[in-house]
Amino acid sequence: MKIKQFEYKPLAHYSYAIVSNGKMAIIDPERNPQQYYAFAKANSAIIEAVIETHPHADFVSSHLEIHKETGAIIYNSEKLGAGYPHQSFDDGDSITLGNVILKAINTPGHSPDSITIVASHRKETVLFTGDTLFIGDVGRPDLREKAGNMKAKREELAEMMYDTITTKFNNLPDDAIIYPAHGAGSLCGKNISDASSSTLGNERIGNWAFKNQSKKEFINTLLAGQPFIPSYFGFDVDLNKVGAPNLEPSIKDIPFKGNTSAEGTIVDIRDESIYKKGHLKGSYNIQAVSENAKFETWLGSIIEPEEAFTLVIDTKENKDNILQRVAKIGYESQLKQIITLSSEYLEQTKKLDLTDFKNNPQKYTIVDIRNTSEVEEGQIFNDAISHPLNALRNTANTIPTDKPIVVHCAGGYRSAAGSSILQNKLENVIIYDLSDDVTAFQE
Repeated sequence: MKIKQFEYKPLAHYSYAIVSNGKMAIIDPERNPQQYYAFAKANSAIIEAVIETHPHADFVSSHLEIHKETGAIIYNSEKLGAGYPHQSFDDGDSITLGNVILKAINTPGHSPDSITIVASHRKETVLFTGDTLFIGDVGRPDLREKAGNMKAKREELAEMMYDTITTKFNNLPDDAIIYPAHGAGSLCGKNISDASSSTLGNERIGNWAFKNQSKKEFINTLLAGQPFIPSYFGFDVDLNKVGAPNLEPSIKDIPFKGNTSAEGTIVDIRDESIYKKGHLKGSYNIQAVSENAKFETWLGSIIEPEEAFTLVIDTKENKDNILQRVAKIGYESQLKQIITLSSEYLEQTKKLDLTDFKNNPQKYTIVDIRNTSEVEEGQIFNDAISHPLNALRNTANTIPTDKPIVVHCAGGYRSAAGSSILQNKLENVIIYDLSDDVTAFQE
C-alpha cells in the first residue's frame, strides 16, 4: 500500500492517493485534479475510486471532474444526498483496491454525513478521518446549520461527535495511522496541531477529545471559542453536493484587460505597499502575493457568494495562478474580469504618523478587526472597538467617524483589507492602517 499526502497550504488542506497493485483511489481531492493524474501516471496506476469523506465547506472538490475524465466511481455516505453519480459508502461497506481493503465508518459530528475510511493491508491500518478527527482536535460542528441536505443544529452535531469519539474508534489499534483532511490554520477546527499525521494511540493520549469527560463537558469544550464561519462555506457545501464543473472550461474564458479601470466590486490582490501608492476608489485589498497567504479564505469571507467582482493584479503573467486560486473556492463563476491598472484615477492611502499615534492615541478611533476569539484572549489597545474583518462590510457604518480611524489586526495582512473596506464604506473620514507596526505597541 503506497500513500501520498498532497497539501494545499493556503487552506491547510490535505488530500490523498492510495495505490495498490496498479489501482488507485483518491480521497478528498482539491479543485485541480492534475496532480492526482500525474501521480497515477508516475505509479502506472488506474484511478478507480474517488472518496469524499463529506461535502467540504472550505474548498471545492474535483470528484465529479475526475469521475467524468477517468470513469472512477465516486463513493460517499448515502446520508449526504449527493446530486451526482455515486455509490454509497457507509458502515459495513467495503472497496477492494488491489491488495488493500477500504472500509467505511459513519463518523458524524463535523457533519451528519461524515465518514472515516479504514484502509487495511496485512497488519497495517490507516485511517482517513476527513474533518472528524484532526491531530490534536476534532472537527467543528457548526458549519452546516444553513447548508446541505441535513440541517442539524450545532448542539445535535456536537452530541454526535461525542458518540463518534467515544464509540467509533474503540476497536481500532493504537498503531493505526491517522491522516486528516486539514491541518493547522484551517477554520474547520480551532486547535489543530502542526503535525500532518499521527497515530490513534497518540491521539488517545494527547487529543483533548479522548480524555475521560462527561458528554456535557465534551460539548461545552467543542462549541466554545470556534472561529468565524466565512460567507462562502455554505456555498461550497451546496456546490460539492452537486459536483463542480470541470476546472479548465470554467476559467479559460474569463477576460483579461490591461491598463484599464473598473466599476462595481473590485478586489485588488497586490501587495499592500503597492496598493497604498495607487488603487481604484472603493477597491478591497485582499493580498495574494504569497503562495501561503490565506487569500482564498478572505476572498470568500469578504466577497459574498454570487457577488460579481473584478480582480486587479500586478502583471498579466500572474493571471493563470490567481484564476486557479479563485477557483479553489468556486468563485470563478462570479469573476467578471481580471485587469491591470492604468495610472489614471488612482487614489492613495494616507500614512499614519506613528509618533503622534503612540503619544496621543485618544485622538483616534482604534478599530480591532481580529476575530472575536482573539479579542477575548486580550486587547492590544484598551480603547479599541471590535469589528471582526469577516463582518466589517456590514458593520462599518456603526463605527464613529468624529476622529481619524486606525485599523489594526495582529500581523498586518488583515488590516490592509480592513482599512480598504473602511475607505470604501465611510465618507469624509481619514482611514489609517497600522499594519505590522502593532508589535511595537505590545512592548
